[in-house]
Amino acid sequence: MKRGYIGMAVGVVALASGAGAFADAIGTHKVFLPKDIQWQAAPASLPAGAEAAVLFGDPAKEGAFVIRLKAPKGYRIPPHTHPKPEVVTVISGKIDLGMGPAADRASAEALPAGSLSTMPPGVVHYVFVDEESVVQIDAIGPWGIDYVDPRDDPRNQIAPAQR
Repeated sequence: MKRGYIGMAVGVVALASGAGAFADAIGTHKVFLPKDIQWQAAPASLPAGAEAAVLFGDPAKEGAFVIRLKAPKGYRIPPHTHPKPEVVTVISGKIDLGMGPAADRASAEALPAGSLSTMPPGVVHYVFVDEESVVQIDAIGPWGIDYVDPRDDPRNQIAPAQR
C-alpha cells in the first residue's frame, strides 16, 4: 500500500512538472475517436508484435506526447528503464507489471483495465500480457527505453537475412 502512495506522489509531481509542457504543446482542440486511431507497427525499440498509435506530440522529440500500445496475448517487455517519467493507463485488457532486473512473473502485479501506473525515471520494470491489451503512455519526450540485458533489446537483434 505504501508503495502505491509513493508511486502516486511521484506521479503527481511528474505530472505537475510536465503540465507546463503539455499546456505549451496544445495548440488546438483535437478529439480522437477509437475508429479514427491509426495503428501501425510499434517502434523498433519494443519487442515485435505490438502496434502503436501516436495520439499527441512526437515521442522522438522534446515535449509532451501520448501514445497507445496494443499488445497481443503472450506479449512481453523484458526488464528495462526509461530516462524520463511515464504514466501508463490500462485502457483495455490486463497487464502484469513487475519491478526489478529479473522478470519474475510471481512478483508482478496485475493491472486490469482502468488502472494507472506512474514510473519515475530509472526504475527497472517489466511487463507480461496474458490477453490482448491496450495501454496509453503519457510522457515527455524524447522517449527512450534501455534494457537491463542488452540481448533483450530488439534493436540489437540481427535480422535472419543478415545472419
